[in-house]
Amino acid sequence: MLDMHADKNTFHRFDKFNLKYNPCGQSRLREIFLKHDNYQRGRYMAEVTREVFDDLQFSKYQHAEYRISIYGRKPSEWDSLSSWVVEHKLYSDNVMWMIQIPRLYNIYREQGLLDSFGQMIDNIFRPLFEVSVDPKSHRNLHMFLRQVTAFDIVDDESKPERRPTKNMRTPEDWDEEINPPYSYYAYYVYANLMVLNRLRESKGLSTFDFRPHAGEAGDVDHLAATFLCAHNISHGINLRKSPGLQYLYYLSQIGLALSPLSNNSLFLDYSKNPFPVFFSRGLNVSISTDDPLQIHMTKEPLVEEYSIAAQVWKLTSCDLSEVARNSVLQSGFPDACKAHWISNSYFMPGPIGNDIYKTNVPKIRISFRQETLDGEHEVIRLGVNAHIARHAPKLTAAPIAAYPSPGPGDDGDDSGDVTSGSMVDEEEQGGVIDGQQETEEETEEDVEEEVYGMDDVNDVGASPEASNNNNS
Repeated sequence: MLDMHADKNTFHRFDKFNLKYNPCGQSRLREIFLKHDNYQRGRYMAEVTREVFDDLQFSKYQHAEYRISIYGRKPSEWDSLSSWVVEHKLYSDNVMWMIQIPRLYNIYREQGLLDSFGQMIDNIFRPLFEVSVDPKSHRNLHMFLRQVTAFDIVDDESKPERRPTKNMRTPEDWDEEINPPYSYYAYYVYANLMVLNRLRESKGLSTFDFRPHAGEAGDVDHLAATFLCAHNISHGINLRKSPGLQYLYYLSQIGLALSPLSNNSLFLDYSKNPFPVFFSRGLNVSISTDDPLQIHMTKEPLVEEYSIAAQVWKLTSCDLSEVARNSVLQSGFPDACKAHWISNSYFMPGPIGNDIYKTNVPKIRISFRQETLDGEHEVIRLGVNAHIARHAPKLTAAPIAAYPSPGPGDDGDDSGDVTSGSMVDEEEQGGVIDGQQETEEETEEDVEEEVYGMDDVNDVGASPEASNNNNS
């Protein structure tokens, strides 16, 4: 009746899929019922959100991280969003929030809402630095950030974009009506999050992961960028096109939250989805929902994803339990939650970090995964040392010592540590980074005509699930 469900007409058509977010095709209805910053102060959306929270609490075995957008059009967006959450008491032990940043700078620039890309970055991060330095300056925002686990960047990845070069403008000088490339967005979001996390960690506050949408469509360069700066990513199905990148993601155990049913409706037939290949090779994969009101057919979208995956790919109960375990490790839920679902030492790699009575994953499976990963790291270490030995007169580098490989979710305090990045000066803390981005020389890659659907306010993101029975 509302014409909001994805169908065959939306496959490879981002424009038609995006229109599905408007009830009855009317954008005004979307503003009235699915926005928090309208004349009724988001009351209707808050009531619907509360019902979803209640359903999760009733289901008992499901937790979710819901996405909601910050656009960067004006600094007051954070106060508006946090006031909506706090005033309507949108809190649940089963739910955490993720902030998604739509990559729509070019549209805001054309509308005269922004003067430069640097202003957009400033609008997004300056309130976060201010509340981190002085929580009293934004009381509601300070409370809301306790429930925020990660940041995401979203948009249609298949759009043609300018190739990144070392001579690109800084954000303050980027005043043209052309959208920066994906890697440009990824770098400046990551760089500001890194400094913000250092500041908040020094004050004993919660920190945030960077978990962008990447590799759902478009160029594999996006996956190269997120390999360098992301903690986990959503989708990543384009890794099937790049065995080298796929191997790097395996070695580093960067999490991939795949949504096969969403991909089936938009980009890739279910039979061609690389999930079973990634899983059998030992990549850190999980199953999540994406736009469930448009994609799924039942009131239990995550169970629907698991059930269809189990039937189509003949996954065993052990496989499903391992996927559910991965989803908990990839999530941003507190230590106590992960310890409850997995093990009190969940952050340790190998069998020591797994309690079979909680996860239903046999220790022999965990041992196999860890020993295989350690073996790959050892092969690389021996190869590098052999290369150094052959070129000893020319090289001064010392041989590489063996080191324990990282396990999925090996972050100990679940503080959302950034996976890579250099130290920053104290003067940079409390300020927004606007600097020159350098990228390596670009390579030509085939770009399929695939598209990505993005909601301005995407209700549902990766949904970790764990269970103490074989059905996970």
